[in-house]
Amino acid sequence: MTGDLMTGDLMTGGLVTGIGNADRLGPVIEDDRGTPASTWAAWVRRFPELELAGWDDVLVVAPHPDDEVLGVGGLLGRVVAAGGRATVVAVTDGDPAYPHSRVVTPSQLAALRTRESAAAGAVLGLPVPVRLGLPDGAVAAHEAALAEALRDLLRPGRRCLATWGRDGHPDHEAAGRAAAAACRASGATLVEYPVWMWHWARPDDPAVPWHRASVLPLSPREQQRKRRAVAEFASQIAPLSADPADAAVLPPFVLDRLVRGEELVFTSGGDDGA
Repeated sequence: MTGDLMTGDLMTGGLVTGIGNADRLGPVIEDDRGTPASTWAAWVRRFPELELAGWDDVLVVAPHPDDEVLGVGGLLGRVVAAGGRATVVAVTDGDPAYPHSRVVTPSQLAALRTRESAAAGAVLGLPVPVRLGLPDGAVAAHEAALAEALRDLLRPGRRCLATWGRDGHPDHEAAGRAAAAACRASGATLVEYPVWMWHWARPDDPAVPWHRASVLPLSPREQQRKRRAVAEFASQIAPLSADPADAAVLPPFVLDRLVRGEELVFTSGGDDGA
């Protein structure tokens, strides 16, 4: 969940408008704080519970360092705790999250975020991520190569968790499309998780495929472990300096939507036009 969109650089760069649901995300980031976490609390409880029986080998696609933990950290921790295997594929290193910072360069930030994602994964029992090093903000330009790389890591029946293909951020959507293509080519099973959707959507939003939604309630211990993992992303959840250019990418009102008592995914794969 890279910070360049939060600061508006991708929008002013013309990379967002007209891509998936990004036209709906833009006004949220520019004008208000999005849908409050409290609005989602009761809504998500209406969906069927996700059954993890047989989830012994999963691959999760993270467009930016932290997406895997914010979206499905509790799920991944449960898979590993049950003796399963979870592999994280980090698509980009999130280097432009603070484009106007005077205290950190993009290369320094990439190195920092790489260490943070490894530390967060360790909290959940995950191995060091597989890093692809694609350019943050331009994953769509490398979508075919990403699909090929993912296909090589998949097999029939393996579950592939990827950001929802209409999540609102261009990198998230490109990664979701690439994962869907890789699953079709390999016979793997696609499961999508939203990140930005929680900000621009509202309950019963027709742009969201709620008919494919399942929810995984997290135990208090799983919630605590996810919070500990999120805390490893210090470069994202705390300001780098007092300069407004270094303001936290993930302030509390954003984290509240993403670190709750449950996680939601879209099953049954999906080019459903949502």
